[in-house]
Parts: sequence; C-alpha cells; structure tokens
Amino acid sequence: MKAVIKPSKAEGTVFAPPSKSMAHRMLICAGLSKDKSIVKGIAPSQDVLATLDCLEALGAVYKYEKDSVEITGIDIDQIKKGGSKTVLNCRECGSTLRFFIPIALLAGTEIEFRGSSTLMSRPLSVYEEICAQKGYLFKRDDGKIIVKGELDSGEYTVKGNISSQFISGLLFALPNLSGDSYIKLIPPVESRSYIDMTIQALKEFGVDALWQDDYTIFIKGNQKYAGKNVSVEGDYSNAAFFEALNLAGGSVEVKGLKKDSLQGDRVYSEYFDMIRKGNAVLDISNCPDLGPVLFTAAAICGGAKFTGTDRLKIKESDRGECMRRELSKFGIEVTCGDNNIVVHGGKIVKPKENLSGHNDHRIVMALAVLLTVTGGVIDGAQAVRKSFPDFFDRLRDLKVEVETDGMDK
Repeated sequence: MKAVIKPSKAEGTVFAPPSKSMAHRMLICAGLSKDKSIVKGIAPSQDVLATLDCLEALGAVYKYEKDSVEITGIDIDQIKKGGSKTVLNCRECGSTLRFFIPIALLAGTEIEFRGSSTLMSRPLSVYEEICAQKGYLFKRDDGKIIVKGELDSGEYTVKGNISSQFISGLLFALPNLSGDSYIKLIPPVESRSYIDMTIQALKEFGVDALWQDDYTIFIKGNQKYAGKNVSVEGDYSNAAFFEALNLAGGSVEVKGLKKDSLQGDRVYSEYFDMIRKGNAVLDISNCPDLGPVLFTAAAICGGAKFTGTDRLKIKESDRGECMRRELSKFGIEVTCGDNNIVVHGGKIVKPKENLSGHNDHRIVMALAVLLTVTGGVIDGAQAVRKSFPDFFDRLRDLKVEVETDGMDK
C-alpha cells in the first residue's frame, strides 16, 4: 500500500493514542485473573490483537467494544489438564511472544507459538538457556516455537542489557507459583523503565514485585491476580511522531499524556530540544523505539550522534540500516556503527524515488514526518497497522495532505 504525502504544515491539537506497552501489560494481568476486568483505552493495533488472541487461546474470554475490553481470565489448572496442543499466534509482535513464553511454561503442557517468519527468527536466548538449565522443552521447528515445562520458583539470573521483555515475561508468570522467586540482573540494566511499567501493572491487579536493590527483584509466591477496572495511559512513543512535526515547521499540540508516566520514551521532548540546539550526542539504549523518529529529527535539524543503538538491529527491521537507506534518498548521509549511528548534517531534498517502509511501523511514521517537508511516496505504508492503524487519519486531522491507496481495504 502507498501513502502519498504532499508538503504540508501540520496544525492543530491531537490526543496521544493509548500506550501499546501498557495495554499489553494490563490485558495480560487481567487475563491472568479468574475475575472479570475491564481495560479501557485499547486501540485495535495488530500487536494488541495478538495479545488478545493468545489470552483467548489459553482460555480467557473477552468482549471488545469501542475502546474497552471486558475480560475474564485464565484458569491455569484447566490448561494443565492437557489434551490437544495449544497454539498461540503472536502475529508480528515480539512483546507478545516474549511475554507469553513464561506464561506458557505455567501450564506444563506442550504449547506452540506461531507468527511471522521475522518474529519467529528473533533472538530468544534468555528463554532457551532457562529451558536448557531446567530441562524444559524449547524447540524451533519449521517456523514455529514449541515449549513444554512446568516453571519452578526460585532464582533467575538474566543479563540486564537484553530486551526487558524477557524480564517482564518472568514477572508475569512467577507470582503464580507456590514459592518465592528472585530475578537477578547482571549490570548494566537497560530499559529499566519498561520493567517498572510491568511492576506498576502487576500492582494495579493486586500482585507485588519489589526491587530489593538496583539489580534484584523479589517476587513473593502464591499470589493471585485480582480483577480490576483500569484505563490505559497515553503513549509517549507514538506521540513523538506528532511532536516531531513541529521540527518540520508545524504547530501541533499533543494532549493526553501522563506527566509522571514511567514510560522511558517520555524523554523524546528533551531529546528533540537537544537535537534542535545542535551537536547532540544521545544515548538511546533506554528508549530504542524512539530511534527512527530521532533520526528524522536529526535529519531536519542538522545532524546528531546516537549511542546505544545495537538493539535497533533486531526490531521489526534493522532500523539503523533501513533509516540510513531511506534518509539517503533525501540527500542525508548516515553512518551506522556497531553501537552508534551518526546522522550527518545536510540539505534535505525531495526523494526522486519511492521510500520503503521496510514492513516497520515506526519507520513508516518517521518517514511520513519528513515527507511533510518535501513531499513523496511511501511504499508499504500499511505497516502502521501494527501499532497505530489510524495514524494517517490523525495526520489528515492536522491538515497534512495524505492520500493512501487501499489502507482501509
């Protein structure tokens, strides 16, 4: 699908979409309670729908109306009774896959994970090592992942500089066990804010996980998730694309963001200011999802250097390399190192060829911001459905001239 964007000055007010990261967490906590819960502020992104698919496959019952999900959760004992293999389809969502593997290991029965070929090839070494140590089954087979085991309480040692999603997955599962558990993180710890978001969601549903020190989380055993009525806060990571329109000459106000949010991506406003001032050197190890929009900001404002970029290689695409290719079409040079990326200064020119979205929602949105300056076409624009299906409608509301070919089919 194509998105054709004409040079436009974005103007107006926009409300931030609900946080996809917190939506995942609240839905999973609700799904692990036998009680009924209502989670308000749910956008129908492909990633959130993947989490709902997996909860339903494990036995949760939900009803989705407007922006609310009413859900009655899983009875783990029923899953343990065995029978036919349970299949969890994670679509293209890395969060869903990594969150649900420890939950699947509560069942003690064989559970199969499916998803896109890109997702099924993403690294899962933390869980592979745990399964090998504990004698659980973990098998990659013909584009599928199969696990079987009965998770033990106890001590889990995990590197702190891998995806926080592994740690969150353990945090969802371990409170259900009869014994106490500890997660010990090997420093340095990256994306701590996402771990804190998981702990916050657990607390909302009556489950405690406590930092004992900077590198140790204590999880008391035999806890029960309680049904709750909750609302999902606004999403800083997607709000950043609208704020970036101001760097491109727009006049946009973003509302609906929680000022004391734990979201690590809330730093985007501070980072935009630093980029605007020039000669910025920014560490994005704790906010890797901001990478594409920060690279766009740097292209507009004369360049910047970014460190802590190694995890961008294993997102929906190799985000550093893909943005290098696309920014080169605007006449902007980008240098990608092992753990750093430099966006060099230069004059932005209108691309002479179509841009590629690389099947990556954040790349599509970042390029859309830049095209409000020059105009142009993005191929593969449907990738926004993964996290923000009405993104282009929101741009139109801000007076950006956008035509989409088949986006709604």
